[in-house]
This record gives sequence, structure tokens and C-alpha cells, in this order.
Amino acid sequence: MAKKAKKQQQQTGGTPATVALAAAGVGFTVHAYEHDPAHPSYGEEAAEAMGVSPDRVFKTLVADVDGDLTVAVVPVAGSLDLKALAAAVGGKRAAMADPAAAERTTGYVRGGISPLGQRKRLRTVLDASARGHATICVSAGRRGLEVELAPDDLARLTGAVVAAVGRS
Repeated sequence: MAKKAKKQQQQTGGTPATVALAAAGVGFTVHAYEHDPAHPSYGEEAAEAMGVSPDRVFKTLVADVDGDLTVAVVPVAGSLDLKALAAAVGGKRAAMADPAAAERTTGYVRGGISPLGQRKRLRTVLDASARGHATICVSAGRRGLEVELAPDDLARLTGAVVAAVGRS
């Protein structure tokens, strides 16, 4: 790893996601908290730990749409509508991806998958509800680390389609 990239990782929380944000010159805030492995939900744990409404904290889910891995970014307060996800990317069928395939492809571990800085850039769909907030929080690339940024910046950096793919 180049010295500049290594220095950026140290300054921004040390993940490929935060390095990608810093390199893009996007405004963001890193939120770190002590991850509790016994907590039943990574996303709800993040919302509680940061004192942020669960509708502003978004989880990164990896699905298989017609044989292609696709990222869905939806509020932790709800769930993913697989039919809507498939439709958003012009597909027919969607199912949750095998967790091992998601980890291998993104380079992140489950509960810490970020839509940013993935090993292999995947198609991404951001739930339309994100645009109702000035900023949202997504995983910064490891459990116990979130990044807060404008939803339009997230959509631009990931090349995301913005569509209603979340369910309350």
C-alpha cells in the first residue's frame, strides 16, 4: 500500500471506505463505538450507540439478482424488498446472497460491509428514503465504525440507483 493511502487510512478510521471518501474529497464524519457481539442487530446497535434515529442509519445488504451480486442500502428500521430491488436494476429475481460470497466479493465481514471501498465494485441501490435526510450513516467497513455523509454523495460515489427498495 502506498504511503499516502496508508496515512489516509490512519487519519480516517483505517478502512477502504474512509480512504475512498477522503480521496473523493467528500465531507463525512466517522462514528466509532464499542461493538457488542451479543447484540442481535448490527444496525440497531449502531443507531443506539450513536444516539441516531434508526431511519437515518442504513444497512448494507448484498443480494443475488439474476446471478449478479448487488448491494442494497436500506434503513435499519426496516427490511429489503427483494422484488423492488430486482426491478430497480432491471432484473427478474432477487435473493439474499450467500454471506461468504458477500464477504469475499466486498472484502468486508458481515456486520461491517460498507457500500464504499469494496474490493469489487458492485451495482448499488440506495433506498429513496435516504433523500429525506441531510445525512445518513452507513458502515465504514468494520463492526463498531460508521460513517455519516450526505445521501447524494453516497449515491454519486457508489454509482447507486435511488429507488424505493426498503420496507417499514
